[in-house]
Amino acid sequence: MNLVLMGPPGAGKGTQGEILSKRLGIDTISTGVMLRNAIKEQTEVGKLAEGYINEGKLVPDDVIVAIVKDRLAKPDCEKGFILDGFPRTTAQAEALTASGVKIDKVLSLEVDDDVIVERLSSRRECSKCGAPYSVLFNKPAVEGKCDKCGGELIRRADDNPETIKNRLNVYHEQTEPIKDYYAKAGLLVTASGADKVEDTTKNVLAALGIE
Repeated sequence: MNLVLMGPPGAGKGTQGEILSKRLGIDTISTGVMLRNAIKEQTEVGKLAEGYINEGKLVPDDVIVAIVKDRLAKPDCEKGFILDGFPRTTAQAEALTASGVKIDKVLSLEVDDDVIVERLSSRRECSKCGAPYSVLFNKPAVEGKCDKCGGELIRRADDNPETIKNRLNVYHEQTEPIKDYYAKAGLLVTASGADKVEDTTKNVLAALGIE
C-alpha cells in the first residue's frame, strides 16, 4: 500500500505511522529525514535543496517532490510506503501526482482543535534525558520529576497553547485543503483520533480496510 498520512499536529500521526509500518511491513518516510539524507548524500537535488537552506529560503515544491520521488524509487519502497509530513500543500499534492508517484490511499486523522490544544499543552519532557510525559495520560510517579533520572519536567516552547493554536491555523489554511484534492480523486479516508492509542489504531485499520 502506498499511503499518505495526514492530520493536525498532535493527532498521533507518528504513533499510528509506526504501528502501520510494522503491521504492513512497509517504511514510514518523513520529509525532514529525506531532505537531510539527500543533503548528506550530496545527490543533485540534495545539493539544490542545501543551496536554498543555506540562503535561509524555503525549499521549493519541485525540489521537495524530486527528493521524494528519488527516495520512493529505492528498493525498500517497492512493497509500499507511508508518507508522513508530505504533501503539506495542494500544490505539493498536485506536483506529486504529476511526477507519476502512485498513491493508493490518503488517511486523515481527525481530532478537534480543543482536544489537540489540551493534549499538546499537557505534554512534558525531562530536561535531562528527554523522556516524554503527559499531565493527562502519562503522569510521573513524583509530580514534576522524571521517573527515569529524576530530572525536572519541562514544557517545550512550541507546546504552549498560543503556539499550538498558530500551528493549527497554518494546518487548516495550508494543509487541510489537500483533503478536498484527494477526496475528488477518490483516495481520501478518515479516522477519528481517540484518547487511547489502541482505539485510534482500531479506527485507522477500519478506515483502511485492514483486518
